[in-house]
Amino acid sequence: MQLTSKRIHCPAAHAKHVREGHGVQPAVEKGGRGRRIGQTKGGMNTKLHAVTDTSGRPFRFFISAGQVSDYTGAAALMNGLPEAEWLLADRGNDADWLRETLIDKGTKPCIPGRKSRTKTVKYDKRRYKRRNRIERMFGRIKDWRRVATRYDRCPKIFLSAIARAATVIFWL
Repeated sequence: MQLTSKRIHCPAAHAKHVREGHGVQPAVEKGGRGRRIGQTKGGMNTKLHAVTDTSGRPFRFFISAGQVSDYTGAAALMNGLPEAEWLLADRGNDADWLRETLIDKGTKPCIPGRKSRTKTVKYDKRRYKRRNRIERMFGRIKDWRRVATRYDRCPKIFLSAIARAATVIFWL
């Protein structure tokens, strides 16, 4: 099982309003949670967090704004994880609480430590190389124009477009 996140470029989503009063809605509606589009170094982005099986086929997704930490996505996806022997994740998910939660569930974490860690974390480097499957999965999903450019303003509709793309590519 693999857990990671990728940024999805969304230039067509009109995340920021240009000027007040010109018929363009603001990025966050009153009382709503917004469009889950956030400011990053590369511009306005949405981050897609995913869990896949050993073959790289996705079965759980979560989206967040681009500036949100990977820990948020990992915490959201932790509750429904199936039983697995190993969980591969990238450096962005390196946290002691995540490792402890995985060990409590009987899953061995294969997560390299962040460079800012004072104590080196040991992980299986040979097994970690298999994480390229999830990177290829993200590449195949981003081949769908609707996902890559994020035409959908509503996060629910955007997530359903991602799920539809994943279903057609990997499960049909």
